Amino acid sequence: MASKNKTNKSVKKRIKVTGTGKLKYAKVGRRHLNAHMTTKRKRQLRTAGVIGDRPNVQKKYKIALGVL
Repeated sequence: MASKNKTNKSVKKRIKVTGTGKLKYAKVGRRHLNAHMTTKRKRQLRTAGVIGDRPNVQKKYKIALGVL
């Protein structure tokens, strides 16, 4: 009897699938030690990162999320 794939919970907490199928994640480096960073750098880190143009990486994460 075939079993279902389990969702990787650590990936599920970090990555979300957008409506168009791209993967969205929060950028690293915003938790602490921000006093030395420029305002521009902190503002750029605030925007979400998107994995949109790398099909091999997208497929790997979507399998881990249980989407595929």
